[in-house]
Amino acid sequence: MDEHTEGTKPDSNYIAVELAKKQKEISVAEFFERNKQLLGFDSLTRAVLTSVKEAVDNALDACEEAGILPDLVVKIEPSPKKNEFVITVEDNGPGIVKRQIPHIFGRLLYGSRFHAVRQSRGQQGIGISAVVMYSQLTTGKPSKIISKIGPDQPAYEVELFLDTKKNLPEVVREEVRLWNEKDHGTRFQSTIVGRYLRGKQSVMEYLKEVAIVNPHVHIAFMEPDGTVTEFKRATDKIPKPCTEIKPHPQGIELGTLLNMAKATNSFKMTTFLETEFCRVSARSASQICEAALIDEDMRPQDMNLSQAARMIESFNTVKLMMPPTDCLSPIGEILIKKGMKKEKPADFVVTHTRPKPSVYSGNPFQVEAGLVYGGDLPKDESIQILRFANRIPLLFQQGACVITKAVEDINWKRYGLDQKGGKGIPVGPVMLVVHVASTKIPYTSESKEAIAEVPEIKNEVELAIRACAKKMCAHIRKKKKYKRMKEKETLIRQIIPLIAQRSAKIVGKPVPDYESIIAKIMNSVLIDDKIEFDPKKAQHVITLEVMNYTKAGKTFDFMMNVPTDAQVVAVDPKPQAVEEQNIVWRVTHLKMLERKAFRVVLSGMDQDAYDENELYVRGIDPELVSGAESFDAEAYAAKREEEADDEGDEMEGDEEEVEEAGEVDEDLEDEDGKGGKSDDEEG
Repeated sequence: MDEHTEGTKPDSNYIAVELAKKQKEISVAEFFERNKQLLGFDSLTRAVLTSVKEAVDNALDACEEAGILPDLVVKIEPSPKKNEFVITVEDNGPGIVKRQIPHIFGRLLYGSRFHAVRQSRGQQGIGISAVVMYSQLTTGKPSKIISKIGPDQPAYEVELFLDTKKNLPEVVREEVRLWNEKDHGTRFQSTIVGRYLRGKQSVMEYLKEVAIVNPHVHIAFMEPDGTVTEFKRATDKIPKPCTEIKPHPQGIELGTLLNMAKATNSFKMTTFLETEFCRVSARSASQICEAALIDEDMRPQDMNLSQAARMIESFNTVKLMMPPTDCLSPIGEILIKKGMKKEKPADFVVTHTRPKPSVYSGNPFQVEAGLVYGGDLPKDESIQILRFANRIPLLFQQGACVITKAVEDINWKRYGLDQKGGKGIPVGPVMLVVHVASTKIPYTSESKEAIAEVPEIKNEVELAIRACAKKMCAHIRKKKKYKRMKEKETLIRQIIPLIAQRSAKIVGKPVPDYESIIAKIMNSVLIDDKIEFDPKKAQHVITLEVMNYTKAGKTFDFMMNVPTDAQVVAVDPKPQAVEEQNIVWRVTHLKMLERKAFRVVLSGMDQDAYDENELYVRGIDPELVSGAESFDAEAYAAKREEEADDEGDEMEGDEEEVEEAGEVDEDLEDEDGKGGKSDDEEG
């Protein structure tokens, strides 16, 4: 028998023994110190952007969690040394208590959001401490933090390094100091080696995009040459706070389920399902156990691999409500539109938020999209794609992102844009904005620059983009047809009068009435519309005009769709009927060359919530009409049915919540009454 099997010491001549002596544990800080490119410090230019980005993300999260409108100051100042910059980011947030400052800024994987199932910019507790690490690695200088938690509290100033061997903060200096400029807030300052450039993928571009998806933020930015740029807030509305929730069962992974079962304090399987997951009622828990062939009273810790696999399958077969939306904070269609209009004036802006959150791997997410068309956007270049995750701009790794892949897989030719080979990024005067809000963004790397290609996310992104593209296509078609007819009218009105005048002069007769001739040549019904907003009354005033440029009188229905959240203040003339959300006027015997005006006043909407009229005609050849779509009753009914389904799902969710509460009350009554009898009845 070999001596090693007898329990004796192994011979040091063996190679494995020598290799074993070299093996040792390294800290997470040491790992990232040697692999700083994973955190976004792979070039000098990107190092400057990453440093600003991490500090700004932290500042915005802190302000929003405290319900404070963010006021940020970002400075990039040159240092005497070449390629060295002092980066300062200051906010008016709630501040940080003294004992937490070293840990937040000088310790990797330290934070409050890693285990929280709710939307936030920071997730891993790496970002800002990675900047501290990069600073000391490239310049050997400590980072400085000043924080104040209230007007009656002192400010604490701390200078620190990050001990990469122990992954712990190394405080160089700390002191109490006066900071009278602010009642509360935090200032982070770090010196790094980098390169400052403007243009694409720059700090300036990053802050512009931050302003688009965070219209409630005010930012003052000072560049190294002293140039100051101000990004003003477009709204005073703070995003709604996110509520922490439990994971959703749908999409949960097998290993995660087993780990949760081992860690739970519940003694019954049904109790485990109710308490550790969201949207699982007592009834749903019983149905899941029944479908998975698992005893309801079984201890979760005793669940084996095959039982867990059956339970994963039952999560998809038992009908469960979608996750609650209060764990997410989507920007909203109106605020996205405000942000896009502020940065990119254009002919047409449309936004769409997916009506319900979806789930991947137990994590709720919701997709929003916005589309800007026309203006000064280049017509012969690829469309601009602005990608965002939890309100963070994603400037790098565009090709690796699920948003880009979703854009490339859409057939854009059907929406009026050129696309070589029917696949890829289309060409046209379009800026596309896509925002994914989730309790956990599946980034492709720790630098948080691209979203992984998760099928559920890709599908929702495609649906959101298609909704915007469809409205853009209808707008382009409507405007092109109207423009073509107006150009035809202008040309005819220039030529026909000259012909009539010269002909009359030649034959020596009076100039004939050429208006009827113009109408016969035009052979069109033109509908012109205009929207004005009265800020004093907070009302939208819509003016519509119908002009008959055909050779005969016309009778038809003219319809205007009213948004569901609008109140109709006035309609002139009085409509014939109101069909669902449509105001219907009966246009009777509109004579050749006759014009008819309509006026509608709406209230209850934000100025940017309504900037495009939805007009229809019925009972007339649609080819004769420019400025309105033909009313398709089936398509309109399908559209309304889809909206009703979304509302019905929400109502069903409310009813189930009420039902769950009733079940809990009944259970409590049974326990208190021991079989339904109260103490009074027994007495």
